[in-house]
Amino acid sequence: MSVHYRQAMELDLSRSDFPDDFVFGAATSSYQIEGSRFGGCGTSHWDTFAATPGNTVRSEGGALACDHYHRWESDLDLVRDAGFDCYRFSTSWSRVLPEGRGPANAEGLDFYDRLVDGMLARGLKPHATLYHWDLPVPLADLGGWRNRDIAGWFADYAEVVMKRIGDRVATAATINEPWCVAWLSHFMGEHAPGMRDIRAAARAMHHVLLAHGRATQAMRALGMDNLGLVANFEYAQAADDSAAAKAAARLYDGIYNRWFLGGVFKRAYPEDVLEGLGPHMPEDFENDFDIIGTTVDWLGINYYTRKLIASDGSTQFPALKEVEGPLPKTQMGWEIYPEGLHHFITWVQKNYTGELPIYVTENGMASHDEAAGGAVYDPARIDFLNRHLHAVRHAIAEGAPVKGYIVWSLLDNYEWAFGYEKRFGLVHVDFETLERTPKTSWHALQRALRR
Repeated sequence: MSVHYRQAMELDLSRSDFPDDFVFGAATSSYQIEGSRFGGCGTSHWDTFAATPGNTVRSEGGALACDHYHRWESDLDLVRDAGFDCYRFSTSWSRVLPEGRGPANAEGLDFYDRLVDGMLARGLKPHATLYHWDLPVPLADLGGWRNRDIAGWFADYAEVVMKRIGDRVATAATINEPWCVAWLSHFMGEHAPGMRDIRAAARAMHHVLLAHGRATQAMRALGMDNLGLVANFEYAQAADDSAAAKAAARLYDGIYNRWFLGGVFKRAYPEDVLEGLGPHMPEDFENDFDIIGTTVDWLGINYYTRKLIASDGSTQFPALKEVEGPLPKTQMGWEIYPEGLHHFITWVQKNYTGELPIYVTENGMASHDEAAGGAVYDPARIDFLNRHLHAVRHAIAEGAPVKGYIVWSLLDNYEWAFGYEKRFGLVHVDFETLERTPKTSWHALQRALRR
């Protein structure tokens, strides 16, 4: 794999290069950092997925993770000391409701109470996400995202959480990356629950949006505003000039990018994707679009890479495959393509969101970072941030209402099926001692945000 980075030590842009109301932040998620064995947290389908041989690197799971459950105060100090304005975190459904329904875990709600108050005490805006993939096992046993009832279960969970912290969060999002919740997990089998079943995937693709709509309505009923959806986007490009490759790339874009935006903003799914998923969809799914299309106040864009797509030569939907591209790649093997971030900001605004505020809710890279002499040198990440911040600024200059940029991730953490190998953090974590060491990218951001 060829990797060529500019050996950057500083960010080109500073705070003054962005609008006065623009926020900078860092993000994490509950299962990836907290430690699921603490505080009365229930078992999630990620615990059982990781406990099944072959699903994750070295069978690693999130039982300890970064022990953020006990170290949250010093972790929030790292967010504040970098000069960030906001902290994007997720609440754990399994921690709040260990059975998925029924009695709440007081320790879990108390933890998020302390966490939000800790952010406010440090001058940080809390950006909450209700679901970042840790589904309680008792609900997984009932079919999880394949079961239409999950929409009601999720709305009830949203109400429990936001009755406790909703008065103090700056923004609230429902579900992080519905494509991962549905397609990656039920069609590709790479995330919990590890299914490879088109019927399961079609149902999950619909129910995840139905749950989003129901939870948004539940939070509105509590008097909350600043509610959003966070979707992930990949720039799909045809691997060659053939009609087959162009059709495959278009379909990949439909499954990955247009399906979820279509449901929420157009109250319709893209026809090219429905050709394949239609026979497996829930009966009368069209009747749910009034709920799915419940008004949101902003859209979150998670963006990492582009994919070169070709036909796999089969006649079986979706009949596509990924082809390795020529661009420099991150530790994940993902091509670095900042032009894709500019594309999605402007494309989303033009085709779906209009003047609705847009946040870049995740953007970052994994790299082979090692601590040496009390420091961690990561110029490739600084270069990555430079290039993507320029893409954001370019979109703003063209009139896009981008209101914030949030780096993934604050900490090196549990990277799902990749275990603890892939390091996305601005802060290095030694997974033996759990010692935190800010990387040169953290220091570069600190200097830029002070300027």
